Amino acid sequence: MSEPNQAGATRHDAIVVGAGIVGLATALELLQRRPGSSVLVVDKEDHVAAHQTGHNSGVIHAGIYYAPGSMKARFCKQGAQWTRDFCDANGIAYRNTGKLIVATNQLELERMHKLYERALVNELDVQLVDAEELRRREPAVVGLGAIFLSSTGIVDYREVCAAMVRRITEAGGEVRLGAPVVGIHESLSEVSVDLGTAAGGRERVYGLQLVVCGGIQADRLATMAGLEPDFRMVPFRGEYYRLAPQHSQIVQTLIYPVPDPDLPFLGVHLTPMMDGSITVGPNAVMGFSRDGYPRLSVSPRDMVEVARFGGFWRLAKGMLRTGISEQWDSVNKSGYLKRVRKYCPQLGREDLLPYPAGIRAQAVRSDGTMVEDFHFLQTERMLHVCNAPSPAATSAMPIARHLVDQVLREQS
Repeated sequence: MSEPNQAGATRHDAIVVGAGIVGLATALELLQRRPGSSVLVVDKEDHVAAHQTGHNSGVIHAGIYYAPGSMKARFCKQGAQWTRDFCDANGIAYRNTGKLIVATNQLELERMHKLYERALVNELDVQLVDAEELRRREPAVVGLGAIFLSSTGIVDYREVCAAMVRRITEAGGEVRLGAPVVGIHESLSEVSVDLGTAAGGRERVYGLQLVVCGGIQADRLATMAGLEPDFRMVPFRGEYYRLAPQHSQIVQTLIYPVPDPDLPFLGVHLTPMMDGSITVGPNAVMGFSRDGYPRLSVSPRDMVEVARFGGFWRLAKGMLRTGISEQWDSVNKSGYLKRVRKYCPQLGREDLLPYPAGIRAQAVRSDGTMVEDFHFLQTERMLHVCNAPSPAATSAMPIARHLVDQVLREQS
């Protein structure tokens, strides 16, 4: 339960920064593990799931792409089942669509078989499909073969987050929106967090433990807390299109290309959505604003920070050819369409309609390498989630369990 600290202000058992799905899952897990405790969630936005959680493809991932034994592989598989169980318990609709990863040339076919072997190591329910069976399952899709994953599905993660908020408040927790974090201070006995107010002032709240799930702001929040993060966040825009309504039944299954193992992104795919539409995307281009979603969004502060970060230039040098191609296809719809027509040739330019972009929060080290797995920084009273890109939405509750294990270990 909350109690006054020495200055007479309320002190919570835990404060969680960030009302995306990972932050909300963490608050819910804290309340389930310690019923009656005081948990406060704060977020600068006026609604939950405002960033990565609310701007993704809505996929319940199976975990095929991730290195065996990695947190991504373990948490994704566990989280896929938890997501379905949570939806069932809270009346949230989802669909078990399955996914086809389609090879369209010999190189992709070789990569597909290696990916299939990884899926077997990760103990996933997978099936190899030849060209004839692929065409039977999805008549609009062409390829030399495919991997079929039956455990992939779709859901609206914004609805999942809304249900989490209800569960948190029912358990006595609080979700406070429109409350940007402007200061973090750790002492031996507690952590204090300064929140900006609508009137332009500050309010200080206190907690025994602080968990920061700040997404694209992870490095800034860690620095604000007095840490020296071993990474910087680099925003990558994922640009989507929506298929014209007459194509809303063109596929029933998620259709993905076979990814290039040397690249961190999965390629442009077709995704049936819960509203009945089908999205196309995303690509991966450099973002000029950490939280600006319209195409021409630019933040001078964000651009300057990236330009001053040597790790970005090392990353850009290693991915120069890919980066130029991605940027060109961003402004050239024909180039973007060409990627999709590899496996769905009947689509045309006029079939690609506007759809909101997303921003991937990617941690990059100073040597120019991307942080591949989930990444955390911890002190005695703080735990910072520093890298949680896809499949973080699917993996939210296993991530939360890991975080709460660490928090409760510190309290014991």
